[in-house]
Amino acid sequence: MTSETITADASGTWELGDLPVHRLGLGAMRLTGSAAFHHGTPSDRARSLAVLRRAVELGVDHIDTAAFYFSSLRSANELINTALSPYPEGLVIAAKVGPYRDYHGEWGTSARPDQLRGHVEENLRQLGRDHLDVVYLRRMGQDSIAEHFGALAELREAGLVRHLGISGVEPRHLAEALEIAPVVAVQNRYAVDRPDPVDDEVLRLCGERGIAFVPFYAVAGEAAAEGATDAHDDEVLTVARAHGATPAQIRIAWTLHQGPHVLAIPGTGNPDHLAENIAAGALRLTDEELAGLNGSRAQAG
Repeated sequence: MTSETITADASGTWELGDLPVHRLGLGAMRLTGSAAFHHGTPSDRARSLAVLRRAVELGVDHIDTAAFYFSSLRSANELINTALSPYPEGLVIAAKVGPYRDYHGEWGTSARPDQLRGHVEENLRQLGRDHLDVVYLRRMGQDSIAEHFGALAELREAGLVRHLGISGVEPRHLAEALEIAPVVAVQNRYAVDRPDPVDDEVLRLCGERGIAFVPFYAVAGEAAAEGATDAHDDEVLTVARAHGATPAQIRIAWTLHQGPHVLAIPGTGNPDHLAENIAAGALRLTDEELAGLNGSRAQAG
């Protein structure tokens, strides 16, 4: 399929609270280099800046980032600030807190509730913003998220954060958070080749409550932070051939077909892949194709 003239409008829209966004957005992790969490080769700065500017030109109005998205010489937040500030009206920037890394790039343990304000403020400083549109609390294995989420709810009341989300959660954590403050989005790992009954239930609950479900690693699959997977199910390859599309585009399209409340945030530092990812928002899979993909997914479990 051609991708040069397709924009993010083709994916449809959803509202994160009172913030309308196209369902096809951009994840910022890949902007820093192929080894975003390690000391690998940093990305080409000019190319990363160009990807961000082109994304906005193509209608992307939802960018997902974090202060801990950095590699040698590159920070996703700094790239976003440099490329897009002053920010266009309607651009929604979402950030995550909970995990953190020191200046050497080493991971720390989960942030304490009393550290979350500092982490939000660090994102604000790097992005050059006075508030964040959406902040996700990324659960780091803790049994209860009440204390951490409550700390973020206080920052929402103080005006540093407009809307709240949660990430890496089970249904009970969503219920726990909703007792404290509104949740506009849930970000869990979810992909066509990774069946998980818990995440399927979270997806369903979000749909019932009008909460966005925002999968990560939908394209990367089992490769996760290392990059997009080369391992594609036969059914994905068959559907891709039928549409003249890439397997990555089919993975994105399948993601968007999981419900009108599902958003996609594929990440890339490659301008060609950016255009392909956005074009995937225009793909319409048939019921038969979806049944085949879902059947293959069930067998993978």
